[in-house]
Amino acid sequence: MIKANYKQYLLNFKQASGTSRGILRTKETWYVFLEKEGKKGWGECGLFRGLSIDDTVDYEEKLKWVCANINIGLQNLLSKLIEYPSIQFGIEQAFLSLESANPFELFPSEFTKGEKEISINGLIWMGDKSFMQQQIKEKLQQGFTTIKMKIGAIDFDTELELLTSIRKEFSSAEIELRVDANGAFKPEKALDKLQRLSELTIHSIEQPIKQGQWQEMASLCEKTPLPIALDEELIGVFSIEDKQKCIETIQPQYVILKPSLIGGVNGSNEWIEMATKYNADTWITSALESNIGLNAIAQWTYTLNNSLPQGLGTGSLFTNNFESPLEVKKGNLLYNTSKNWNFKI
Repeated sequence: MIKANYKQYLLNFKQASGTSRGILRTKETWYVFLEKEGKKGWGECGLFRGLSIDDTVDYEEKLKWVCANINIGLQNLLSKLIEYPSIQFGIEQAFLSLESANPFELFPSEFTKGEKEISINGLIWMGDKSFMQQQIKEKLQQGFTTIKMKIGAIDFDTELELLTSIRKEFSSAEIELRVDANGAFKPEKALDKLQRLSELTIHSIEQPIKQGQWQEMASLCEKTPLPIALDEELIGVFSIEDKQKCIETIQPQYVILKPSLIGGVNGSNEWIEMATKYNADTWITSALESNIGLNAIAQWTYTLNNSLPQGLGTGSLFTNNFESPLEVKKGNLLYNTSKNWNFKI
């Protein structure tokens, strides 16, 4: 018999981080702990208040239910948690952790042996011009060759100016630029903004308009001068049929997968299957999990053999994250086997 319990944890940002939804200072997360015959396992339920579809008043009650019913098995639990994707991912991790010889090694590979790395993008948070310039400078000094800049919170012309300043110094062959609008553009103005961005040889733009506007997004993807990536669009789309309808209707160039928001590994694999069917490439992004969730996402991501830079560089954002072997060096995420985990809450 498996015993299960859960705990809440509040992650504190080193500095307030700006998005188009406002300023983030803390990030709530939850952990599920399993124990069987003296062996332990755990997983992170990376709830993202204001963004997760399972940001509900009964979230903790659902975790209590999971712990009380843990012995019905993983697949049965997943089928009953369709509308709680972050809990789905947390219990996927917990079962893998419980079953593994090393509870932190969920997907053994050359990555977890410290032999291979994962290419990632450097993330530029929203803020005033000088703050964003400072971040860009730091990411370039740190050796990143792909930079992702969040846009849509300050004046668009200022954001263009910042991107232009990078392009004047670095060609698209030297620095790949991605932008993430988090749905900030109005549909009637989006195409003009995409045209202006395309003049800077931008790799792609994530979610230019708010999710749920499938026809408008489909029109943009058809006419766009630069590739469009779906992100928030995937949140709350649960069934295989609806996933197919989403991708078939919109026909995006890219699909971005955040396991905590879309049902973990199982949910992400369903989206990968649909994206592949309609000739869209994918990459994986963390969603402000602690190093426990990030570790699971990174290990799984490596197994996909996806050569695109991934969005996995968020582990260093918090003052009270857990010590782990995960390290970012020269634009790559690596697993430093000489470092130990310190996971205590």
